[in-house]
Amino acid sequence: MKAATAVAGTNIALVKYWGKRDEVLNLPATGSLSLTLDRLGTRTRVAFDGGDGTHDRVTLDGAPASEKVATRVTRFLDRVRARAGIAARATVVTDNSVPTASGLASSASGFAALALAATGAAGLALAPTELSVLARLGSGSAARSIFGGFVEMAPGTRADGSDAAAHPLDAGAGWDASASWNVRLIVAITATGEKALGSTAAMRRTAETSPYYDAWVRGVDGDLAAARAAIAARDLEALGAVAERSALRMHASAMAADPPILYWNPATIAAMARVRALRVEGASAFFTIDAGPHVKVLCDAREAEAVAAALAETPGVLRTLIASPGLGARLEESA
Repeated sequence: MKAATAVAGTNIALVKYWGKRDEVLNLPATGSLSLTLDRLGTRTRVAFDGGDGTHDRVTLDGAPASEKVATRVTRFLDRVRARAGIAARATVVTDNSVPTASGLASSASGFAALALAATGAAGLALAPTELSVLARLGSGSAARSIFGGFVEMAPGTRADGSDAAAHPLDAGAGWDASASWNVRLIVAITATGEKALGSTAAMRRTAETSPYYDAWVRGVDGDLAAARAAIAARDLEALGAVAERSALRMHASAMAADPPILYWNPATIAAMARVRALRVEGASAFFTIDAGPHVKVLCDAREAEAVAAALAETPGVLRTLIASPGLGARLEESA
């Protein structure tokens, strides 16, 4: 049987995805906008070779995957098998360069890589938009990791989710190519291990119990319009303001859930304060936080080393890394 290997970068949402209109199909309640990164991501090899005979064989970071992860992968592969008209079980080998389930979007790169590798191994040649729709079925944010650079996700309106897909923003491609307009994203790691509450469960609780959830949903379209305009104008300050606003509103809605959802730790708050202090000192740096404790900072490339160093000195920050805008999902080899 054919095998294929794909790589995909994780993406960090600047206008957040928080809430679903359909959990089974992973249909988002709103649109979102993100930046795909070069350093953090996933490499996945899929071979429809029969697996272990009765089940798919799934390896994650050199060890057998947990039952929860293996079940999620098999459910996704079943969609690919149905589409390709094959029945063979598969061997899946996945390696992450980002901690799994920690709030650094490992599922985004994971399912984007799995979607491309599995369809390649099954002999399916899907257009990028079709791949985005497929990846979304595994993880809502994975739809964006099919593409590189700045990417916008459309929530769609159809019940079957066929129009809920991501697309690249052409204006964003020049950000990394222009010497006068480079951006970087600094990741400040503030904890180890998996987060206590997964994103899907947290979204559900927020939507069902938070008095601020409806206000959060109503504000997203305005944030998307502002972010698009900032990217088109290459206005880092404007985009950074949107990113901070979107992150704080998302977390405010989650904190107001019953029981409250709080992903932050003391280092998270200290890192946010450090970023604000850096701006007072003249730096172009702006934070965002996903469903986890880590802080990501969008900044001018010329200031990236200084920003990373300042964050590394912040109490509670374990380490920092600097990432550049990255490419979309791509096949590495086929056999």
